[in-house]
Amino acid sequence: MSDPLLVVENLDAYYGSAHVLQGVSLVMGAEPVAVIGRNGMGKTTLCKALVGVLGVDGRSTGSARLAGVELRGKPPHKIVKAGIGYVPQGRRLFQSLTTDEHLQIVGAPAKAAWTPARVYELFPRLAERKNVSGTALSGGEQEMLSIGRALLTNPKLLIMDEPSEGLAPTVVETLIVTIRELAASGMGLLVVEQNLGVATTLADRMIVMQSGTVATETTSAELLADPGAQKRYLGVEPLPDAVR
Repeated sequence: MSDPLLVVENLDAYYGSAHVLQGVSLVMGAEPVAVIGRNGMGKTTLCKALVGVLGVDGRSTGSARLAGVELRGKPPHKIVKAGIGYVPQGRRLFQSLTTDEHLQIVGAPAKAAWTPARVYELFPRLAERKNVSGTALSGGEQEMLSIGRALLTNPKLLIMDEPSEGLAPTVVETLIVTIRELAASGMGLLVVEQNLGVATTLADRMIVMQSGTVATETTSAELLADPGAQKRYLGVEPLPDAVR
C-alpha cells in the first residue's frame, strides 16, 4: 500500500441512542477500496460520518484523518476543502437547477485540475443535456452529474455510495470504465457497493462490514473464489455449475 491517505481509528457513530458504527478502523492509500456488506450494516453511515453529514440527530467519536488532517468535528464544507469528494447514494440533485447550474454552483477555480469543461469532456452526454433539469436526466446521466459535481471539488479521495444502484447493466459498464480511469489517475477511491461484480471490478481490496463493524478484509480474488463467504457476508447464492 502507498503512504496512508485516509486513516480511520475507532470511529463510532450514533443516531440518537442508536449505536450504528462501532469501532471502525481502516487505513488506505491512493488506491481503490470497496466497502461491501448487506443492507443495514453501516456502510452509508460510514460515508456520512467521514464527510460530516450525519444530520441533526447524528454524532460521531473517534478519528478520521485525510493526509494527516483530522476530519471529525469539522463542518462538511471544510471536509470538502480538506480533499474529500462525495457521491451520495440517490445522487441528491436539485429539480430547480439545470445540469450546467449543478456544475457551476460548485465554484471550481478556473485553473483547477477539474473544471466544468473537463467534466463535459469526461461525460459528453452531460454537455448535450446541460440545460436540462438535473432531476429530469436518466439514472445514468444523474450518476454522471453527481460524479462530475464531486470531481469539481478537486478531491484527493472520492467517496462513492452505491454508484451502480438502479442503473441498467450497459450504463454500469460505462461508469465502471470511467471510475477505473479516475482511480488510475492517482485519485483515492472508497466505494460502497452491494453489487459484488461491480465492487470486485473496481477494487482489489474488499472491506466487509457487518452490524456496524469491519468484519473482515479480503481481496476480490479471494472473495470471488469463496461462495461461502459471499453467502455469509452478502447473502449471495452461488450459481449452479450448469448456468455459470
